[in-house]
Amino acid sequence: MVFSSITFIYYFLPLVLVGYFLTPHKFKNYTLLLASLVFYFVGEPVYILLLFSSVIVNYFAGLAIEKHHGRIRAKQILAAAIAYDILMLAIFKTFNFFAENLTAALSLDIRWTKIALPIGISFYTFQIMSYVIDVYRGEAKAQRNLASLALYVSLFPQLIAGPIVRYKTIEEELKNRKHTVDDFAYGVKRFVTGLLKKVIIANPLGTLWALAKYAEQPSVLFYWLGAVGFMLQIYFDFSAYSDMGIGLGRMFGFHFLENFNYPYISKSITEFWQRWHMSLGQWFRDYLYIPLGGNRTTKWKWFRNIGIVWLATGIWHGAAWNFIVWGVLFGMILILEKLFLLKMLQKAPGLIGHLYTLTIVLFSFVLFNSSSFSEAANVTKGMLGLLEIPMVSDESIYHLMSNKILLIIAIVFSTPIVNLSPRHTLFNKLAHFEPIAIVLILVAVTGFLIDSSFNPFLYFRF
Repeated sequence: MVFSSITFIYYFLPLVLVGYFLTPHKFKNYTLLLASLVFYFVGEPVYILLLFSSVIVNYFAGLAIEKHHGRIRAKQILAAAIAYDILMLAIFKTFNFFAENLTAALSLDIRWTKIALPIGISFYTFQIMSYVIDVYRGEAKAQRNLASLALYVSLFPQLIAGPIVRYKTIEEELKNRKHTVDDFAYGVKRFVTGLLKKVIIANPLGTLWALAKYAEQPSVLFYWLGAVGFMLQIYFDFSAYSDMGIGLGRMFGFHFLENFNYPYISKSITEFWQRWHMSLGQWFRDYLYIPLGGNRTTKWKWFRNIGIVWLATGIWHGAAWNFIVWGVLFGMILILEKLFLLKMLQKAPGLIGHLYTLTIVLFSFVLFNSSSFSEAANVTKGMLGLLEIPMVSDESIYHLMSNKILLIIAIVFSTPIVNLSPRHTLFNKLAHFEPIAIVLILVAVTGFLIDSSFNPFLYFRF
């Protein structure tokens, strides 16, 4: 079940909201926990047991770590809990990758069953790891209520595709949160904003990549159209999910941190990753980069730490060679920026920094979205005019003209020029018309959903 579905918008969410607000305060967590487990069970009826096991193991680990705080025993328990979490993630994330590469390398004729990746495992594993680490550091208290910890891990607004919510961010709200009309109204506006971005902008953009790859009349223009289309699609798709997750959380009294901050206005790759998927970047910074020594060490170890983090980032996105190379390449670029590129970019006109960043991001997403290196190489060659194809074709011109309004809207709305955030946008300027605007957006979204069967969330596969 995805947020941008008729089932979720018109059946699941209204029933949960009614049930939640009719439930007495002291039982609201149980109602929300039940709704979250049903939400996950619909998508993963078998792997819900894996979710349960993660909660139980880390629940007892957290209690034991707090009991032995300051002693070597606490560190041993933490290591065991993290080993369990990483092992579960590694089994489901990397088994197929290693099996495929091993059988290919050894020329083995072995039939093996592929393991399906449980939805949301990358997100909820990182969340539960942050819990036990924060308890060990003394930054959070061990949760004694098993249901409350289970709610933190399974909370449906952020369970499937983030943002990655740190335990200490909502520790207090798990036991004592306020519900206000203003918060609920903000949540509705934020959720509807996400729906707009996802259904009316991201989904139509999603067809351009496939059209470019399988064009009957390939051209340089068509390859650029496909690459730019995907670059915009993944931003609107993922940021829309974050918007909807943050909005849903606010409806139930939770305040999740922001996950995107207009990354395409960045003037360096360093700045880009401070604005894109911020919850993941902050997680790696606090739980991997800094423990490794961060930048407070020798220059060689500093660059080693950056390399480790970005290798891990690539693997987090998927156990496949394109993701691994994608992560390593960004690690190398960030090291070069630390060495000298950032200083050069800061002295250069801002336009240079923007073009530099957008070019790297655009070509990196070609690699990111390709099923193989040969596909990535073919698309890249096509964009650079290295294939025996014309600069333009009738087919590419047709699709460019057909999608020009969509592309212009996506480009404009990916910048702060027209801010889609309900805090300071058209919603605020036309405050009296907010209810009408929300209803009109819902009507438009519903029409798009009924008319189209294309409605994936790209980050579900991570």
